[in-house]
Amino acid sequence: MSIAFTYFFRDMQTLEMIKEHVIPNIRSRRYIHIWDAGCAMGPEPYSLAIILRENLGMTFRNVKIHATDIDNSNLFGDIIKKGIYPKEMIQRIPEVIFKKYFSGTNKPDEFVIADEIKKSVEFTKHDLLDLKPVRTGFNLILCKNVLLHFNENERIEVLKMFYESLDDGYLATEQTQKMPLQLQNHFEPVVTNAQLYKKVS
Repeated sequence: MSIAFTYFFRDMQTLEMIKEHVIPNIRSRRYIHIWDAGCAMGPEPYSLAIILRENLGMTFRNVKIHATDIDNSNLFGDIIKKGIYPKEMIQRIPEVIFKKYFSGTNKPDEFVIADEIKKSVEFTKHDLLDLKPVRTGFNLILCKNVLLHFNENERIEVLKMFYESLDDGYLATEQTQKMPLQLQNHFEPVVTNAQLYKKVS
């Protein structure tokens, strides 16, 4: 994901689909593990964490979002851990959400995300093309704006890895990437207007 185009609540359609179709089916799990593959500086996994907190209530304490990126800059880990972001990255957040989960710092136009949300996200440097998942048993895998950088064979292999890494779970990908024909028996679409899939066991 390009740093220049990353900001909080960037893809509201996918967040709404997760809220409507995924959360009702995972909320009863004792532990909820989510993989955000290609998380860049953290707005995406943190946006997802906020949606989960808003809709899971106290069950949110059992959520762990495994945020990964190849991170060639070696900067993302510190940024995500601190949870401090400039105004231009958070200005699209609904005001009620912003007031609930963000507070100012000693610098103007800079804001820090609430500890409860920060604690739910764990960053790991990771190369998807190694084809080694950060763990297995995921309830949801989110991979946006990454697969388009791979060739067709690489996309297929990464999607196979996602399939094997999922429990009886869900996969959300970018709108521009259709599921390859070779994998259509691995994933079934949950909706017709977004790239949200359920693993076929």
